[in-house]
Amino acid sequence: MRHTAETVMAGLLVTGLLATGCGDPRRDEQDTLSTGVDDGDDDDDDSAATGDTGGVGGDDDDDDDDEDSDGGTKLDVAPDGLDDDAGDVGDMDGCDKVDFLFVIDHSGSMGDEQDNLKNSFPLFIDTIRTELDEAQDYHIMVVDVDAYVFEMCEAGCQCTDAMGMCDPMMGPGCDFACLTSFPCAFEADYTCGTTTPMECEDVLGAGVTYPRGASASNMDCNFSSGARYIDSTEPNLDSAFACAAGLGTSSYAATERPMEAMVNAVSPNTPAAACNEGFIRDDAILVVTFITDENDSTGDSAGTVAGWRQALIAAKGGDESAVVVLGLFGDNDQPGGICQDLADSNGAEAAPRLREFVDSWGDRGFYGSVCASDYDDFFTEAVGIIDTTCEEFQPPEG
Repeated sequence: MRHTAETVMAGLLVTGLLATGCGDPRRDEQDTLSTGVDDGDDDDDDSAATGDTGGVGGDDDDDDDDEDSDGGTKLDVAPDGLDDDAGDVGDMDGCDKVDFLFVIDHSGSMGDEQDNLKNSFPLFIDTIRTELDEAQDYHIMVVDVDAYVFEMCEAGCQCTDAMGMCDPMMGPGCDFACLTSFPCAFEADYTCGTTTPMECEDVLGAGVTYPRGASASNMDCNFSSGARYIDSTEPNLDSAFACAAGLGTSSYAATERPMEAMVNAVSPNTPAAACNEGFIRDDAILVVTFITDENDSTGDSAGTVAGWRQALIAAKGGDESAVVVLGLFGDNDQPGGICQDLADSNGAEAAPRLREFVDSWGDRGFYGSVCASDYDDFFTEAVGIIDTTCEEFQPPEG
């Protein structure tokens, strides 16, 4: 069955988990490269996305039989008669590592949503620490939804006249450049003809370590891992995440590409792979969270729903049960949805394609409204799915 806030909350109340109080050729080629699967030329045919998920439309009641008699689901609990210190817990069923990937829209309308995400993260990670007893080895990586926050700025600079104004008549494309990218000239951290990308900053799907642009952190997050992701050695996870997730609202890309960024972030045959080396671990479950106020329509991210799904499965060596997908996006096309039109202050675009992607994961997919006043309930409820996935995980041998 599809997870929504209501269905997951009901499930968690039963288990007692909350009892403690908580279509162009370039795109087809990229999809094939990223996933190892050729989806064909018809990008609109996503019927395979919901095939063989093993959970869509299923009954969750059987899951309750696997939980502890005290009502709380815990990971890697030692069998009766086995001392807690006996043996290596990592050799038992269940995970002791989790790789968290956050894909965050940083277009001009996403300021409040980024703040909500940063404010809800401390409760989320604290609940993870509490409920996932043995899974305390984290990798946490943030990626944005374009290749380079200033990727269109230079075009606008080239259309600027002697008075520093963008003139749409100065040359081919200046009409579009002045409309879309001239505001770059007013960015305090961008200088026409001088500012260049940092290492990996212009690679779609590379982990963010130095957000730049309007309302961004505009600082080196300086992760203790020395990598493009946060790990469990980080002295202050909350601050490190707030820095990385503070992407700002300066994206000047022609369109957001959240699913393409996700695919690139986890796939071995993309430019992002070298940037993100070490993030994906074979013996960890993968939890992907994406947040956007627009649908990822055909013509935005490369590939199809089926291709995006296959990329995550391939990243886990073919084990789809090792993946959890969480999405925050527009719900204004759903009964009881709270989002207004995208142009409104509490608005978003209806996102049927993103909902289809989340639905394709069955019981390991969960979505909520990006227009919610906060995301605390969303992430608290999502912990139940992560907990179950981690508990049932069988690490690969070797």
